[in-house]
Amino acid sequence: MQYVIDLQGITWIRDTTTLLHNVSWQVKPKEHWAMLGLNGSGKTTLLNMITGYLWPTSGEVSVLGHRFGEIDLRELRRSIGWVSQSLQEKLHVNDYAQSIVASGKYASIGLYEQPSEADWSRAHQLMQTLGCKHLWNREFKTCSQGEKQKVLIARALMANPRILILDEPCNGLDLLSREKLLDSINELAQQEDAPTLIYVTHHTEEILPVFSHTLLLRNGEVFQSGETEQLLDEETLSQFFDAPVAVEKHQKRVYVRAVAGAKHS
Repeated sequence: MQYVIDLQGITWIRDTTTLLHNVSWQVKPKEHWAMLGLNGSGKTTLLNMITGYLWPTSGEVSVLGHRFGEIDLRELRRSIGWVSQSLQEKLHVNDYAQSIVASGKYASIGLYEQPSEADWSRAHQLMQTLGCKHLWNREFKTCSQGEKQKVLIARALMANPRILILDEPCNGLDLLSREKLLDSINELAQQEDAPTLIYVTHHTEEILPVFSHTLLLRNGEVFQSGETEQLLDEETLSQFFDAPVAVEKHQKRVYVRAVAGAKHS
């Protein structure tokens, strides 16, 4: 089987610090994954490894059937969309929302090419799909945080990526804005031609049922990985967080709370 992502025994050492240790992870076609880990767990380091911005100290990386070392990584990155807070900070805030979306075709910060009518039509369709077409002709700086995230996801989709990484997209959003964004992501994930989604978070309640599999990452190592429904239970999550937690499920989403008065192990 050709995996979308295939990591075999990945270790990455910077100076004398091991940031990833013996990470193995396989993502099959048509699977959408959540990556769950606390701050400092190695999530961003692992994403940089998948996109070829970091090279493993040991182990093998294959993405979309291409083993690293046998492919031009600049070409491979065109097939991977990555939505992150760092990208948002680089954009020109005075640009119109549709220009930012259209710029995704060229992977540029700012729009320096003249998009075709077909490009504008696709930008409009993507903004409609993500529930942000009302932002057409709105300056990016006037958009709310949730609206900006939808624009960035539409921008990433302009290049027809085969993998879309959503790196903590709900950070800084209030409850209602978070749920609106999650609704849009859920709708996107269920489309027949959707890319493989990798949703990165440290909040279990953001893991929608459409993310059928979850990778639990802790201290640079794979704690566990597998089917979300079987993985996110009280026993596993208490071990993962190294503290007793209670788990409640609502509409197939998992909500975690610390057990009052419980002592850490």
